[in-house]
Parts: sequence; structure tokens; C-alpha cells
Amino acid sequence: MKRVFCRRVCLSIVGLIFMVFSSSAVLASGIQITEKGTKGLGNAWAGGAAVAEDASTVWWNPAGMTRLDDNHAELSVHLIRPSFKWDDDGSTTIIGEPLSGSDGGDAGGPNFVPNFFYSHAFGDKWRAGISIIVPFGLETDYNDNWKGRYYSTKASMLSVDINPAVAYRINKHFSVGAGISAQHIDAELKNAIDYGTIDASGALGPPIGLVPQGADGKATVEADDWSWGYNLGVLFELNENTRFGLTYRSQVEYDDDDGDATFRTPAAAQGIAAIIGTEDTGTSMEMDMPASASLSAYHKLTEKWAIMANVTWTEWSSFEELRVEFDNHAADSVSTLDWDDTFYYAVGATWYYSDQWTFRGGVAYDETPVPSASKRNPRIPDDDRFWVSTGASYEFLDRWGIDFAGTYIWTDGDPEIKKTTDTEEDQFRGNLVGDYEAYSYILSLQINYTF
Repeated sequence: MKRVFCRRVCLSIVGLIFMVFSSSAVLASGIQITEKGTKGLGNAWAGGAAVAEDASTVWWNPAGMTRLDDNHAELSVHLIRPSFKWDDDGSTTIIGEPLSGSDGGDAGGPNFVPNFFYSHAFGDKWRAGISIIVPFGLETDYNDNWKGRYYSTKASMLSVDINPAVAYRINKHFSVGAGISAQHIDAELKNAIDYGTIDASGALGPPIGLVPQGADGKATVEADDWSWGYNLGVLFELNENTRFGLTYRSQVEYDDDDGDATFRTPAAAQGIAAIIGTEDTGTSMEMDMPASASLSAYHKLTEKWAIMANVTWTEWSSFEELRVEFDNHAADSVSTLDWDDTFYYAVGATWYYSDQWTFRGGVAYDETPVPSASKRNPRIPDDDRFWVSTGASYEFLDRWGIDFAGTYIWTDGDPEIKKTTDTEEDQFRGNLVGDYEAYSYILSLQINYTF
């Protein structure tokens, strides 16, 4: 029976990897995707590193595996629907003309993000497990003719993390865990190029008569890379009702020198394209995914009720810029971010209603790394946000369980964007001024099996 089940698990992993690579990612705080397991989502991730009640602890805190008897396998999928609707507030070109086009429509859209977790028991003290999740990602997709098209028409970034881990129980109070992450990233960035305004500015010599915003080209940059990182965790169990978890995940550094840039240029602008180097070529792109640390607490008040809390620090200051270097020695394409480190705060409660039913709830405050409206980029229109989550679990057929969760997320006000032509990197992209109406909702389903 176990052999048959293990074969099914392997087939599920293969299917999961296919689902991950064929699905779209979604914007979270910064470009982080926190959806990793369904039970934790029901508590808004409060107590994430301390609860340790299912195999998702392989990711949240590997030391928590020592609390799991037997072997546990889980497969979850999250439907995440963000919405980003931008409203113009007087955007202009470098020469003061209004930017033409629409407000871009809804740059968000529905996305499916799957997870897989497995924990295996080796005696009383040792555990081993693996998680396959999507830790970082974003997708914003505007109408091609929107006013901010010179900054972005589409941005898609997806990372997949395969994280084997081990845990060891030192004594009845302390457990430790560690893991290695093999992480892959796949990125696609698209934007328009205003050859008309470049020509009219005289920056390349006497103008040849192109009309501003009337000779647009299109640029697409694609890149992918593998890298690795590590994670550490400690679980302290004060007694059977109270425990604390502390975890750290390292930075993951990407250095892709095998990307591609492709350009669609109108015939009248071919000469300008040759001068500035906007012709098909290879690319290089460096990017650092941030380190993070979490401190969590869990306390069971009564036989039926438990409360939990969490604070997570993320080192977004390592994500300073998005720079693309071109093999044909054209000027680098740069998006300066200058992000700040952030904190995520969450509190939650769980009601153990019966042997079969458990109910959860939680709230959270999620800081944005974006320091100001001038640093907010239409590829990532992020802002501080509030979370409200709820969820339930139902245990059936002895070893099987199903989990549900739902979350609504809204921003603290309307995120403003004030990109100007004052900087060299943005001088021909225009003064983009406006604000966003932004929110998200998440629906999650998980199947778990213990054997």
C-alpha cells in the first residue's frame, strides 16, 4: 500500500511542477507570494513558524516536522485574483504634451498557484521532508495603448522553489531544522518605445520628422536562471500548550547572462533604432531575492481554542534595481527601486470544534517596500495592505483531510505613482502621474493524507 501511495506521490510532484511552470504568478507584498499551504492561510499566516500541525511546516519552519507523527503529504492550490486599476492625473510627455491612450484596464487577473509538501518520520527524533512552492512572482498586464506603456505593458516573473529539509529533536523542548532551496526564476518584461519623442527631443541630432507618440516600437526581454539558498529553523516547546518558532531564509542571487531582447520597430524609426541599439540581441540580468526571518508564537488557551501571532522581516533593501544589460552594448535598461526592508504582522485564532472540524481566522498588516510615489513602478504597484482570513478543516476516512481558506486584501489608501522625466532612465518615458484602486482575494483548497 505504501509503495503504491509513494508512486502516486511522485506522479503528483511531476504534475505539480508542470502546473507551476504553466501558471501565472501574482503580485504580493513586493514580489513575494505568501500562499504556501491552506491551513496557515486561514490564520493569515499567524504562528506560521510555530503551529507545525501539517507538512507545510517543511517550508515555514523545518524544525516543526518533529511534531508530526507518521508521514504526511499535502497538495494545495490557491486561486488568487488581484486587481490593479489605474486612474490618470495629468500625465505628460517630456515636451509637455498629454500622454495619449487609455488608463490601461485592470492590470491584474486570476492566477492559480499550487504547492506540494511531504514530511517523513524516521524514529522518534529525525524527520525529512520536501516542499515545492512559488515563493516570488508578479504579473501585471496592461492594455497595449495605455498611457504608461513606455514604462510597462506587461511584467511577468515566476520563481519555483524545491526545498528538501531535515529536522532533529534535541530534547522535549528544542528541535532544529535546516534545508536547501533549488530555485528557478523565469521573467518576461514588455514595454513600448516612443521613437517619436526621442526624435523630437533632438537628443540624437536634427529631428527627422517623427511625431511624438506616433512612432511607437515594442520591446520584450526574457530571462531565466537557476540559483540556490538555504533555510534554518528552531522550535522551542515550553510545554504541550505553548511553543515558539524562529526561522531564517537566505538571500537567493540570480545572474542570468543568457537572456534575449527582441524589438518591433516601425520602418520610419529604423535609423534611430540602429543608433540607440534597440535591435534583437542577447541580455544579462542580475537580481537578488531577499533574505527573511520570522518569529512566531502559538498558545492553546483551552482544549477547544488556540491563539497565535507572527512577525516576519524581509530584506527588500537588497532589491535595489532591475537592470538589463544588452550584448550589443546599447545603454542599460534600468528601473531603480531603492526598496526598504519590511515587516509583516499577523494574529489569529483556531477553534477545534470537534474531532472532524476545525475553524480558523486571522488578520494581518503587510508593509510595502516601496518608499514613495516616485519609486512606485507600474510593473509592481505595491502599497501597505491589510489582510482578513478565515478557513476550515474537515478530517474524513481516518487518514484523509481537506482544508479550505479564503482571504481578502486591500491597500491602505490608493497607491500613487509619480514617475517623472527628471531621471535619465525615464526621460523619454514621460511623466506618469496617477493612482491605483487595488485589492485581492484568495480562495484555497488542500488535500492531505497521513500514513
